[in-house]
Amino acid sequence: MAETSAPQGYYFSEKHEWIKIEGDTATIGISDYAQSSLGDIVFVDVPKPGKSIQQSESFGTIESVKAAEDLYAPMSGEVIETNPGIASDPASINGNPFETWFIKIKGFSESELNKLMDASKYKEYVAGLE
Repeated sequence: MAETSAPQGYYFSEKHEWIKIEGDTATIGISDYAQSSLGDIVFVDVPKPGKSIQQSESFGTIESVKAAEDLYAPMSGEVIETNPGIASDPASINGNPFETWFIKIKGFSESELNKLMDASKYKEYVAGLE
């Protein structure tokens, strides 16, 4: 398998979700490895703004032609925005998983980053799975 893409500035969970923090907002999506493993994505269900999510707990689902999987929160927080494009075009995730985000949260604690991997650690982690 080709080397996994993992941009600098993103943090990753063992469940292959990514999070990027910009000021007091954190954006969440799935990694290149996850979308590649799932195959053609056909449906995504994420919470509406105002919902609180907890680190490591399911916050939604993603379905592909191969499987349905839970999405797990890389950090806790309150959903402030959902990506309207993924409902109408879930396959866009396959094209660029680091630009096609699911939700944005606020009210997170940066101390939770200790449970996540930076880009280089995540690449090592994925290499160990292959």
